[in-house]
Amino acid sequence: MGVVDEDHSLQSTNSKRLIINSSHLRFNSFFYCLFFGIGLSLGVILSLCFQSFPFNSQASIYSFKLPQTDSPPPLSPILPPLISAPPLISPTTMNASCITNNNKEEKVGVDHLMHEMKDEELFWRASMVPMIEELPYEDVGPKVAFMFLTKGPLPLAPLWERFFQGHEGFYSIYVHTDPSFNDTTLNTSVFYGRRVPSQAVYWGTTSMIDAERRLIANALLDFNNQRFVLLSESCIPLFNFTTIYSYLINSNHSFLNSFDDPRKAGRGRYNPQMSPHINITHWRKGSQWFELRRDLALRLISDRKYYPIFRDLCRPSCYSDEHYIPTLVNMLYAPLNSNRTITWVDWSRGGPHPRKFGWVDISTELLNRIRFGSSDCLYNGNVSSICFLFARKFLPNTLNPLLRVAPSLFGFNS
Repeated sequence: MGVVDEDHSLQSTNSKRLIINSSHLRFNSFFYCLFFGIGLSLGVILSLCFQSFPFNSQASIYSFKLPQTDSPPPLSPILPPLISAPPLISPTTMNASCITNNNKEEKVGVDHLMHEMKDEELFWRASMVPMIEELPYEDVGPKVAFMFLTKGPLPLAPLWERFFQGHEGFYSIYVHTDPSFNDTTLNTSVFYGRRVPSQAVYWGTTSMIDAERRLIANALLDFNNQRFVLLSESCIPLFNFTTIYSYLINSNHSFLNSFDDPRKAGRGRYNPQMSPHINITHWRKGSQWFELRRDLALRLISDRKYYPIFRDLCRPSCYSDEHYIPTLVNMLYAPLNSNRTITWVDWSRGGPHPRKFGWVDISTELLNRIRFGSSDCLYNGNVSSICFLFARKFLPNTLNPLLRVAPSLFGFNS
């Protein structure tokens, strides 16, 4: 009997334990389900929130609104997108260097001037100003950018070859031709590979200004270019490279002719619809063959206010190439300009076009009269007898006479 009671008591105790354990299991299962439901709900909510969050716009993720103040902080220059940016080019690549291959000289590092940028992107990139003063490459010193605006070939190129010889690293060359021109420049020439992407230019239209700005913008991509000279295929140098380089690099001003012409060919071209942005008192005229400092070149290709006015309202008999830059500089940047040109031309015969010089005209007397025959001018505030560094218009048949006279007269070997 005692054994039966003991077994019955043991069974009762085990039953109670099973009931208790079962209750604990149900209780734990309930909480597991509860926590799982809560976690699942939070996951769904967070997922919906993240889907609406603008992950595709980095600017939105990393942009934070600063408290507004009376004077906002200065803005850093906007960097170009890395995906579409062309490869960086060091100054050693910007100037074509020579290598010897099978006893033939070939130019390397010269194909960088051709690119697929439209003018809008080109001007945007060219307008950027580095904020870090230390260069990430060896500083080769300031250079002069020689920008040739031509229809086709450069018939006086051999003369310029003599001019540039021995001065590599101190100049850059840029050539804007008609897109249809088939270039046959030898690969040993300093002009080889120096064409920039170009568009057709029509006399008397803003396409002339477009070509000038296109040349400037391409030259600005090389940070070592500090002076910018616009030349034509009929231009010649009047001194050796060292003299011209020193004259430009050491000048405190740009050389751009800008004057008020009260005649029909001056103020008579002004369009009253340009007012109030451009008034008749702002209107100026000047030669398109200029020389600019880098700071002024940057301002010209960055202009988005006045260029459209000239494009729309200055049409023949108004000629933008004679008025746009002179007027803009007079209005906004007069202290940066010497208000004179350094490219000589003969207007003594009158008429709409200057005198052209042929082979019969070339002599030592003519060249010295051009170099020193003008009245004195101001250079950095001081009187100078050297006022012109270049001259035009010289026909292709003047090449051989110039090659006989100029090297010894100008001292091209120095």
